[in-house]
Amino acid sequence: MEWIDGFDWVAWLRAGLILLLGWGLAKVAGLAAGRAARRYTAAQETMLVQRVVFYGVLALSVVTALQQMGFDLGVLLGAAGILTVAVGFASQTSASNVISGLFLIGERAFVVGDTIKLGNTVGEVLSIDLLSVKLRTPDNLFVRVPNETLIKAEIVNLTRFPIRRVDLLIGVNYKEDMAKVQRVLQEVAERNPLCLTEPEPLFIFSGFGDSAMNLQFSVWAVRENFLELRNSIQREIKQAFDAGGIDIPYPQRVLHLAEPLAVRHEAPPADDKGIGDARE
Repeated sequence: MEWIDGFDWVAWLRAGLILLLGWGLAKVAGLAAGRAARRYTAAQETMLVQRVVFYGVLALSVVTALQQMGFDLGVLLGAAGILTVAVGFASQTSASNVISGLFLIGERAFVVGDTIKLGNTVGEVLSIDLLSVKLRTPDNLFVRVPNETLIKAEIVNLTRFPIRRVDLLIGVNYKEDMAKVQRVLQEVAERNPLCLTEPEPLFIFSGFGDSAMNLQFSVWAVRENFLELRNSIQREIKQAFDAGGIDIPYPQRVLHLAEPLAVRHEAPPADDKGIGDARE
């Protein structure tokens, strides 16, 4: 039990106390730094500042505690350097994600709170960290995307600008008057309170389809009213078309024969009983 007699309980108790107080101080300092940074920076920069301050204060507390326990920091720093090099070679993907995360934060293509589309995934940005970006989808699912994937992919920011355009693709019967159709659509847009008058609604004739004349009618809405306008204006267009007698045709095909078909009718062959009956 000689090692127990030589064990410095006071130093270890002091180190544990330093770690406990350091963790609490790091928590308080991180929150205070976050509140101060929130006045001048966006949400993701605020989160980054808060984490840097927290881990910085915590690292100082760990170093101080190790000194109290009698560890030689020079040896520890040398070992940490060798370990860092080894981990760096073993985790090149993580290093790439860290660098990509710094580019994402600096580029500000999207910020915390934005809704983005990445491939088939649409979600609200919860956080932009050094390794990954966390998203929450409209059906309340959590999605983690590595920063390296984001930096290489095409990202659509759905909430970057204050207004959005609703594009409606419509087909009408070939017998319809296109000027009348345009007038009816314009009246629908004017009656809808969610539709902006500036920019003005856009009417584009797309071309002749297989069974309808195709057109695009585009209206603008405030970003928060986008879904409500898209749903309401389509319902109102259907009602206006019904009231104005404008037909939205079903898919149909018309066949034209290059040559007329010759049709020949042959009577079915009679059996023996039928022939005998005829002779009688």
